[in-house]
Amino acid sequence: MILAIDAGNTNIVLGCLEDDGSLRFTARVSTDRGKTTDEYALIFRNLFDLHSIDRHGLDGAIIASVVSELTEVLRTAVELVIHKPPIVVGAGIKTGVNIKIDDPGQLGADLVVGAVAATAKYQKPLIIFDLGTANTMSVVDGDGRFLGGAIMAGPRLSVDALSNRTSQLPHIDLDLPPKVIGSNTIAAMQSGAIYGHAALVDGLIDRVEAELGKPVASVVATGGLAGVIIPQCRRAISVDDNLMLDGLRIIYEKNKNLINA
Repeated sequence: MILAIDAGNTNIVLGCLEDDGSLRFTARVSTDRGKTTDEYALIFRNLFDLHSIDRHGLDGAIIASVVSELTEVLRTAVELVIHKPPIVVGAGIKTGVNIKIDDPGQLGADLVVGAVAATAKYQKPLIIFDLGTANTMSVVDGDGRFLGGAIMAGPRLSVDALSNRTSQLPHIDLDLPPKVIGSNTIAAMQSGAIYGHAALVDGLIDRVEAELGKPVASVVATGGLAGVIIPQCRRAISVDDNLMLDGLRIIYEKNKNLINA
């Protein structure tokens, strides 16, 4: 069993996975750049206790982080708790993904992990959407090559920008409005955030297929807002809440001999 941690800008998702990929538990905690190593170590230890997991019996751990200032904090916190150095997804780590973008070193750890899991679980060519603080789209062709993608502001970031940069628009919750045509300001903002991003996802799929010259076999979505946005889409899209944890497990298996050498 291993500990897998996916550190995003808004939330840190972690889970304990058995060798067969089954989850013993998963948890989501707020990303706090001000927390210390000891504070994160306490959170991790308490989660193990809460779910009756023997932290000393873990085989290892792996971390993917897009929050650079927290990467070392999390790495040290994990080692304090399980007494084993975790693998950190980054340069020098085997992934099995053939990255064909201009500068592979620029590709975020989250996009690598998502591509690893999606290519293992879904038919290619495929599109991966990660819907959170930022929305990302990744495209993998039929030969398993990572071609690139798109990065956009997510719904929460978009509505916060509207509220902060305009004098008459309020801060709102991202609840699903009853219809696309909002009859008041809050409903109209919610419509733009949710139905607008659903249309964005549908439109990007159409444009990717046109660029590839053929339909994609699979479209998969993950991230904290996938469950809100994807049901409003018109295209067939699989929501996979555990995509990142599955990708981390696969990468761990490819690299565990290096960390234990």
